[in-house]
Amino acid sequence: MQTTKAKGLRGRRRLAVLATTMGLALAGAVAVPLMGASAQENTACTEPAWDAGAVYLGDDVVSHGDRAYRAKWWTRGEEPGTTGEWGVWEDLGACGGDPDPTSPDPTDTTPPDPSGDQEVVGYWHNWDEAGTGIRLSEVPQEYTMIHVAFAFEDPTRPGGISFDLEQDFIDQGYTEADFKQDIADLKAQGREVVISIGGANHTVEVDSEAKADNLARTTLELMDEYGFAGIDIDLEHGIHAQYMEMALRQIHQGSGGSFVYTMSPQTADFASPDKEYRKLATATKDILTLVHMQYYNSGTMFGCDGEIYAQETVDFLTALACIQIEDMGLDPTQVAFGLPSIPDSAPAGGYMDPNDIVKAIDCLETGANCGSFVPYQPYGEMGGAMTWSINWDLTNGYDWGTTLGARLN
Repeated sequence: MQTTKAKGLRGRRRLAVLATTMGLALAGAVAVPLMGASAQENTACTEPAWDAGAVYLGDDVVSHGDRAYRAKWWTRGEEPGTTGEWGVWEDLGACGGDPDPTSPDPTDTTPPDPSGDQEVVGYWHNWDEAGTGIRLSEVPQEYTMIHVAFAFEDPTRPGGISFDLEQDFIDQGYTEADFKQDIADLKAQGREVVISIGGANHTVEVDSEAKADNLARTTLELMDEYGFAGIDIDLEHGIHAQYMEMALRQIHQGSGGSFVYTMSPQTADFASPDKEYRKLATATKDILTLVHMQYYNSGTMFGCDGEIYAQETVDFLTALACIQIEDMGLDPTQVAFGLPSIPDSAPAGGYMDPNDIVKAIDCLETGANCGSFVPYQPYGEMGGAMTWSINWDLTNGYDWGTTLGARLN
């Protein structure tokens, strides 16, 4: 296959927006007649007044303080005019007047102030399989973010989740108190422990506002009880983007905006814009910490250049990650590679030598060590890498974590 370069989609989108804006401005200059003072008379707010107790969805318009505001996403209780440039409410200007020329461009969805941190993420088994059970305190320091697998759906609160330390550990003397203390100690080291929902064998069905509310409330309760930094969405049996977004917005609001939100979609979940996972990532990219796609158990997939790439190659990682950056508009710091730590943890294939994952990171960050696919331009710092799992990495002397940690930390 010949070397291909990703098309500069972001640049073309910006030019298209600019051209459209200029065209509308010119058309407006020709079409608007002189209307004298009467043009300023329609100042009464016709939009419904904002209600602190109401739920608003994306594109809902309200009035507040003689100004109109549009909701960018699900919200409740956040007062228009107080949420800032990157908040939920877009200021449309004075009621009946022109939009405020200083309000942010609604087409600009670039996340604010990327943290600059690169994460080495690993899933931690809440069970002891074949002697691989370890305490959180034993997770090597190379792992900067730990996903606890898994919380289960709470049968008494549909859509909600619950968590208990497995009996395997309790029988070995690892208590709930020890577990919570380990999370506190890891937090003090600047490392984050996140509760994950889903996995291959479990699901949490969130398909209504009531279930979204239950997920949000129970997640916040677990964050408070255990010290979890946030939530990881690893639902492999389908999601409902609309209601999952509601839950995540509520968690974001309830945590004061200080929470970690990651997702682990399969490659097919981002294959087209109509996929629910892809809808969710696009709609919530303003609060999204990381997408660490599962680049395994996949087979072949189309890259952002329209070419087909096979798993277990550098091109597979880079050409599919390009979709998230170029087509979906994610910041490169929100994009991470998810790979198995040993061959046996991906029964349908996809294992890669950790050094080849490093090459894929090099390729997207600097343009070096690429395969046949080369990005249109280097993206700079990427989000990092994730593995299933820390426990399986243990069986290989933590080679995966050591290699990626040396590159990313």
